[in-house]
Amino acid sequence: MKLTKMTHACVRLEKDGRTLVIDPGTFSEEDSAVGADVLLVTHEHLDHFNEERLRAGLEANPAAEIWTLRSVAEKISAAFPGRVHTVGHGDTFTAAGFDVQVHGELHAVIHPDIPRITNVGFLVDGTVFHPGDALTVPDHPVETLLLPVMAPWNKISEVIDYVREVKPRRAFDVHDALLTDLARPIYDNQIGALGGADHGRLAPGESAEL
Repeated sequence: MKLTKMTHACVRLEKDGRTLVIDPGTFSEEDSAVGADVLLVTHEHLDHFNEERLRAGLEANPAAEIWTLRSVAEKISAAFPGRVHTVGHGDTFTAAGFDVQVHGELHAVIHPDIPRITNVGFLVDGTVFHPGDALTVPDHPVETLLLPVMAPWNKISEVIDYVREVKPRRAFDVHDALLTDLARPIYDNQIGALGGADHGRLAPGESAEL
C-alpha cells in the first residue's frame, strides 16, 4: 500500500489501482479528494471536512462514496443520495477493496468550556490508523500510526505518550500545518527519541511504501 501525505491532516492510500482519501479539509489541496474511490472523514472541523473538496471528489468519480459520522453526513448526504454512509465506533466495512474499522467517539478536549464533538478514527486494512482529532488507542495492533503531531488540543508529552501506548511499527506526522519549520526539528528529535517507534515526516505530496 502506498501512503501519500497531503497538507495538514489529509492522506491518500493506494493499492491495486484504488484510492482511499482521509480528511480532505480546508487546509488540504483543492483537488485532494479528486481521484478517490473511498472518502473518509473523521469529524466536522473545517481542517478535516470541506464540503467543496468532497463534492469535487464525488463529482469526479460517480462511483466514489463517503463514510463518516452523523454530523458530517447530515451536511452532504442530500446532495449525493445513497453515496454517504454514517458510521460510528465499532463499525466495520469494506469499500473499494479496503477493509476499515471505526474506533473512537469524541474529539479531544480543547478546553473544558468548549463542548466536545464527535470524532472517529479509521483503521485501514488492519495496519494504518488515522485517529482524527483524538488520541484514540484501537483495540488492535497498528503498524502505521498517522500521528496528530501539533494541534490546539495537544502538547508534545501527550503525543509521545500516545505513540508509546499505541506501539506502532512506525509513525508519520499528520495535523502539522500549524507547526513551523523552526519547531519541526524539536518535535522530530523528541518524538523519535522518546516515542519508541520509527518516526517519519513527509512533506505534502511525498509518499512512502508501507
